Amino acid sequence: MPVGPGPSLPSDVTQQTLDRGLLETPAIWQLLLLASAISVYVLFRPRRGRVAPRPSVASRLVIIATLLGMAGVFWLNDYVGYVRTPHDLAILMQRGTGWTVGAGRGLADITAPDDDYIKHARNQLAGAHDTGGALRVVRVSLPDPGRGVPAGPANVLLPPGYDDPANAHRRYPVVYLIHGFPAGSSDDWFTAGDALHTMRDLLADRLVQPMIVVAPDMTAGQPATDWECLNVPGGPQLEDYLVDAVVPAVDQRFRTMGDRRHRALGGMSGGGYCALNIGLKHLARFGSLLITLPYDSLGDSAGILAGHPELIPPNTPQTYLPTMPFRYPVSVMIATGRSAPTDVTTTYRVANVLAARGQYVAVHLEPGLTHTWRAARAALPYLLAFADQAFGPPPGGHAAPPAGPGKPTAVALPPHAPSAAGGTRPPGARQHDGHRYHAGVRSGGRAAIAHNG
Repeated sequence: MPVGPGPSLPSDVTQQTLDRGLLETPAIWQLLLLASAISVYVLFRPRRGRVAPRPSVASRLVIIATLLGMAGVFWLNDYVGYVRTPHDLAILMQRGTGWTVGAGRGLADITAPDDDYIKHARNQLAGAHDTGGALRVVRVSLPDPGRGVPAGPANVLLPPGYDDPANAHRRYPVVYLIHGFPAGSSDDWFTAGDALHTMRDLLADRLVQPMIVVAPDMTAGQPATDWECLNVPGGPQLEDYLVDAVVPAVDQRFRTMGDRRHRALGGMSGGGYCALNIGLKHLARFGSLLITLPYDSLGDSAGILAGHPELIPPNTPQTYLPTMPFRYPVSVMIATGRSAPTDVTTTYRVANVLAARGQYVAVHLEPGLTHTWRAARAALPYLLAFADQAFGPPPGGHAAPPAGPGKPTAVALPPHAPSAAGGTRPPGARQHDGHRYHAGVRSGGRAAIAHNG
């Protein structure tokens, strides 16, 4: 099966995903390190003559340790990219307990005017509805006590004009994005992943059609546990929850195009494993998979299935993928940081097996990034553009206007689709619906690689 590169996107879309937020600025931890050094000098330098007494040695060490600890935290955040802005910090604090919840709410109120995510979420909670064409985030609760899942909040990004009466009968394709494990949250793709701004830029450049993006909560109320979206014996049945509870609930509550071709499943790290494992086992539900920071085995997370070793092989794509039957074709994009050797190895391994099995696959490697949210954020516009190609033309066959002079459009192979006889249609060169496509080339069964930069 021919394979091709992932989408090629304009720099105004990709650059904003690489830009650091205020709290990711290296200058913060560098200044804290400088403050630590100055504190050591001031608090421990020899003193002559009669001077005021200094704090105890223990107190002075606490001051220095606090500054060094804060420098370490900000350095780690600079590297990982989990908390971009003060609003991201406010959302994270509200996931805590005690005073941090109230402080987080107060900080959210202060940052709300400058943050699209919280602004739209607050408007929705207040009962306001946008009919003017802006993106908005809806927060819904999707509990499933029968499967061991308490009230799990999901964030749903609705496209511009969703509430416009003129679009009352329009339906939209859906992308599901799963957070990482452990300590993940349904907020992650909208804070660390910056999904709202990425979608805004893709739509502004006419690179994707309007779509719904859903970020469900897959923590089962225990974010510190590494569930990996599994059906855990004696625990939450998260695979069944996603497939049989979340997807039907979203289809019921929102105007979705409720068929497999118009439904994509994606995720990062543990969420990427989740999307790969669940997607492959439920190809009747998902027509495309969007994987970033991938892995294809449980590794240390297999402990969640302790006492049930028979469940490990059927939840290890590396084991079952080479021989699994494909009743439905699937389009898969895998993205990771080029500086993460283990991820790159996993990416090639999965992509090459999929290609050898006749499935449509593309790979994107992001220069200079590793297994972090910064890499996932940088990959998101490519994943969404790839999903758009898999979805096909918008309802009615009318694509958005061209991006304009000098503005490149997304380029990808059109994904294969089942024919009336249940076969596949190979991609070929064509000009269609405002997007440029080109035919892929066979390369010994290996996945083609799209490099950015």
